[in-house]
Amino acid sequence: MIRYDVADAVATVTLDRPEAMNSLTAPMKKALLDALARAATEPSVRAVLLTGSGKAFCAGQDLREHADNLEHGRGLANTVRVHYNPIVELITTMDKPVVAAVNGVAAGAGASLAFACDLRVATEKARFAMAFSAIGLAPDSGASWTLQRLVGPARAAEMLLLGEQLDAARALELGVVTRVVPAEDLLKTAHELAVRLAQGPTKAYAATRRALHYAATHTLEEALAMEAELQDACAATEDHLNATRAFLAKQTPVFKGH
Repeated sequence: MIRYDVADAVATVTLDRPEAMNSLTAPMKKALLDALARAATEPSVRAVLLTGSGKAFCAGQDLREHADNLEHGRGLANTVRVHYNPIVELITTMDKPVVAAVNGVAAGAGASLAFACDLRVATEKARFAMAFSAIGLAPDSGASWTLQRLVGPARAAEMLLLGEQLDAARALELGVVTRVVPAEDLLKTAHELAVRLAQGPTKAYAATRRALHYAATHTLEEALAMEAELQDACAATEDHLNATRAFLAKQTPVFKGH
């Protein structure tokens, strides 16, 4: 259900249930969380690439499993709190940048997973759909938080309420995705981008992610204080010291991630 591969300091986590458009069952969600936790803690990994196999990135919740839970009185089976929330929290808070390679349809929670990543590279055939309202549900997996930060509150409300599909070109125009490439170039482009991040100042990237998340919900004064705190921490890293020396020597810095 989940493939995990490491190359060039990049952990590639692949949703691997193509016959069901990589829709998420409870065991698959647990396996995804385990894979992301492994990537977050494995010292040799300095960036993460999340993608799907087959024609879809992820169609969201497996509706057959969901319907069975409803029929047997289990409701959502607490999957939002037990599965989706921890997955999104880990993607957004791990000390390593995360790139999504969106190879096809990303719907519901599947789209939310992509939105939680730092950068999104999409194929020309990618489609994004906030499918929650179509089945009488509110957004989950962080979509209410991430989407409006990507496209603004008004556009996020439109996407969440109407549930209309967003094609790759429109997604690029709105800033939902970072780049759009031909299907045959997707994994190569996304991997190259992840490798570029993996070769960078890992602790500075972690601080940047933390600064962005903090500033999104705090005042300017508080954000300035957080920036000062994070800069102090980054200034004490070997990467900063070595990069400063390299700059003064007119050399290209080599970042080691510490």
